[in-house]
Amino acid sequence: MKYLVTSALPYANGPIHFGHIAGVYLPADIYVRHLKYLNQKVMHICGSDEHGVAIMQNAQKKKKKYKDYVDKWHQEHKALFDLYNIEFEFFGQTSTDYHAEEVVQWFSVLYEKGFIEKKTEEQLQCQSCKNYLPDRYVEGECYECGYEEARGDECPKCGIWIDPVKLINPVCKFCDSKDIEVKDVDQWYLMLSKFHSEYREWFLNASSDWKKTVTSFVNSLTEKEMVDRAITRDLDWGIDVPLKEAIGKKLYVWFDAPIGYVSNTKKYLESIQSNEDYLNDWWLGEDTKIVNFIGKDNIIFHGVIFPMMCLASQRAKAVTSLPANQYVNLEGGKFSKSKGWYVDAKQALNEFGQDNLRYYLTTLIPESTDSNFSWDGFSAKVNNELANNIGNFVNRSMSFFYKNWKDGIEKEYFESFFENSELEEVKKHIQTINSYMEKVQIKRALEEVMSLGQMANTFFSDREPWALIKTDEVKCREVIAHSALLTFVLGVKLAPFLPDLSQKMMAYFPEEFFASFDDVYQGDFASLQNGLTEVVTLVKKPKGLVKKIDAERIEELKAEFTL
Repeated sequence: MKYLVTSALPYANGPIHFGHIAGVYLPADIYVRHLKYLNQKVMHICGSDEHGVAIMQNAQKKKKKYKDYVDKWHQEHKALFDLYNIEFEFFGQTSTDYHAEEVVQWFSVLYEKGFIEKKTEEQLQCQSCKNYLPDRYVEGECYECGYEEARGDECPKCGIWIDPVKLINPVCKFCDSKDIEVKDVDQWYLMLSKFHSEYREWFLNASSDWKKTVTSFVNSLTEKEMVDRAITRDLDWGIDVPLKEAIGKKLYVWFDAPIGYVSNTKKYLESIQSNEDYLNDWWLGEDTKIVNFIGKDNIIFHGVIFPMMCLASQRAKAVTSLPANQYVNLEGGKFSKSKGWYVDAKQALNEFGQDNLRYYLTTLIPESTDSNFSWDGFSAKVNNELANNIGNFVNRSMSFFYKNWKDGIEKEYFESFFENSELEEVKKHIQTINSYMEKVQIKRALEEVMSLGQMANTFFSDREPWALIKTDEVKCREVIAHSALLTFVLGVKLAPFLPDLSQKMMAYFPEEFFASFDDVYQGDFASLQNGLTEVVTLVKKPKGLVKKIDAERIEELKAEFTL
């Protein structure tokens, strides 16, 4: 089995916040790392989404060229992912020539097969500046909920896909004029309606393992009909429509963006000089499982439109698994850079560290319901769980080891661990962790890792080695040897979630331990046992691994966020 994992392309129009990280990129990274520790062949593909009206508007406001504008955000996004240790095989751009070439091929195939057709549609035109007003170039009152700042593509309040012609009291976002008229304009449409029966047959089979929230939403959208969608716009930024009669028109962002997964796969394989074909060996491969990590606002594109494009064009298999997450809010409110309701993700990492933030954000992954980032929650999770559970156990047990047996503990004291009931309990934890990961229930998997940590803590504390060493040093050696093995196992199972902390824990152990890493991850301890040297010595002096969060600093941060 091959795994082609994609993360929703971040829009190159502003900073990435905690909601994006916890909702999409962190769970995808954890899942990919897990697969790699299972020795699966896996590729994690992402990149910047760099077309669309919102980018054009903000580039114009900043008086920057479109390409320069998106390049800046592309670089900033990749730098932030690097800081959070979120890894991709390839992180590309949709404004590149290689991407445009792939998109044109998709358009051409769909057009030749009759799934793209020209239609005359009504479109708003400003009579003051003479610009046509697609999508976000017009705002007005939502005709469904009455929200006064609905955009021409969607209503931020009720979430419906807006028909801009129906907006009440529309306003041109070029010049703020209200002198707007409806004109007839030719556009090209993706004919989803013509593929309804084929799509439904695929959906009913493919969605059996999807989240219920995703399945029910997609089913409600497609059960009775599928609505054709315009895929061209009258813009000056984007990929040219490859038709002579469509000169001056661009393909719209939602058509070209998901094809970025495919074009970036091709570019990655070329960059490593692979002999594999990006389509036949990956996107069309019989043994390929395609997993799209997205937020719930992207379900319509990844659960309906892109699967139809894949199936109808036959240039790719449609998605296998669609772990769409809900939203992460901030102190009870929706993240909003424009309203100042956000946390600078880079600044937060510089202050609190990668381990603390990856841990807390993983506990917030909104797998079934919306979750909420709060500073009190952050402090409690880090101090009471990560520091007091994992950090405290590792520091106490390994410091005790180093202080009393700096020259090492004999092999025999470690070997008894493999004949003990503790090992069976550890294996059960590992089996449960891996089962949750297989189901992409990443938050629950981390909870199980912490349960394993609590078991290790209890083992150490109940045996009171600080007292035992005075009465039975032989038994004390065994307790510490077993605690060291539990530390190693914890480091292994924390690796997908907290790779930096895992590496720090691994650094205490001799090189012989590392050869068994993947086996232990999968619950097989034979290689670890067989690889033990006659005396096991800690490589370095242990020190505190988890920095607690200062209560006064939390109060200062809370004061900045008062609804």
